[in-house]
Amino acid sequence: MKKYKIIIIILTIILVGIFLVAFFYNYMILAVSKKSEPVVVEIKEGSIYSIGETLYENNLIRNTLIFKVYVKLNNINDLKASTYEFNRNMKLKEIINMLKEGNAYNPDQITIQFREGLNVRKIAKIIANETNNTYDDVINLMKDKEYIDFLINKYWFLTDSIKNDKIYYPLEGYLFPNTYAFLNKDVTVKEIIETMLDEMDRQLTPFKDKIDAFSKNGVVNNIHEIITLASVVELEGASANDRASVAGVFYNRIKDGWVLGSDVTTYYYLKIDDFKESLNGNPNLYTCDNAYNTRCTSFVGLPIGPISNPGKESLEATFDYTKHNYYYFVADCKGKTYLSKDSNEHYNTIQKLINEGNWCV
Repeated sequence: MKKYKIIIIILTIILVGIFLVAFFYNYMILAVSKKSEPVVVEIKEGSIYSIGETLYENNLIRNTLIFKVYVKLNNINDLKASTYEFNRNMKLKEIINMLKEGNAYNPDQITIQFREGLNVRKIAKIIANETNNTYDDVINLMKDKEYIDFLINKYWFLTDSIKNDKIYYPLEGYLFPNTYAFLNKDVTVKEIIETMLDEMDRQLTPFKDKIDAFSKNGVVNNIHEIITLASVVELEGASANDRASVAGVFYNRIKDGWVLGSDVTTYYYLKIDDFKESLNGNPNLYTCDNAYNTRCTSFVGLPIGPISNPGKESLEATFDYTKHNYYYFVADCKGKTYLSKDSNEHYNTIQKLINEGNWCV
C-alpha cells in the first residue's frame, strides 16, 4: 500500500511539474505589453540566439531561451535579416511570423484615410495633400475617357453607365473608403484609384447574387443604380442602425413614382461640399435641368449617378433594405431617425423636434 502511495505522490509531482512548465512556457510567449508601443529594430544576419538577444534587448520578448525553444519546437529556420517595425503588444508567434515573411520597415511609407461619404473632389484634395500629385492630376485622370474604358474592362462592376456625359466624375461612388498604405509620396494617382477599386471589388463580390436579383425588380435595375442609391443613403445622416429604413423609404418613393426629394443630391448638383451651408433661398434649388437634382418637382427616380463613395454599412443597407410603408424620414440632432407615412405626419414630427430644440437642419 505504501508503495502505491509513493507512486501516486510521484505522479502527482510530475503532473504538477508538467502543468507549471506548460503554464510558464505559455506565459513567456505572450506579448510583453498590452499597450501599443511600436519599435523599429534592425535584425542582422546571425544565429537564432543572437536574434533572440536583439529582440530581448529591445523588450520585445520575455526570454531568449524560450525564444530559442519555440523556434526549435516549431522547426523554424528561415528568419530574415532586415529592419522591422514591431510592436510590444505582439505575441512571440506574431514576431516570428514577421521575421519569416521578411516584412521590411519602410520609413517612407504613407497611409491615406478616405472616410465614408467623400466625393471625388474631396478625395482629390486628400491625395493632393498626402502625395506628390496635384488636385488637377486627380480630377483630370478621373475624366480620362481612355483610362475609364480600361477600368471598365478590368472591373466587372464598372459599366458603360458611368460614361454618361451628364455624370460629373465617372468613378464617383466606386472608390471604396478605407485606410490604405502606399510605399511613399510618389505613389501615382492610378495606383491609388485602382487600389480603391480593388477593395470595392472585394466588398461587392459577396453581393453578386443580390445584384442579379435587383436587376429584375423593376425598382433599382442595375449595379450603377444600386451604388447611386447607396451613395445617397450614406449622406442622408442616418445612424448605421437606421440606414436600412432610410433605404426603404427611397425604394418606396422610386417604386411608386415619387420625387426622391433628397437635399444631398441638390448639394452635389450645386457642387457645395459644406452641408452646413443652407439651401434655402438658393435660386437653383428646384432647377430641373440637372440630372442630379432630385429636389426638382418633376424629377422621378434616382440621380444620374452616385454623389459620394459609400461605405460597407450603406451598401449593406441598400442591399438589405427594410420593407415598410413609410415615405418620409427626418433625423434629430442626435441622429435618431423618424419615419412617417404621409406629409402631415412628417411635418408634425419636424414641428415637434423644433419645439423640443432637437431640430438641427
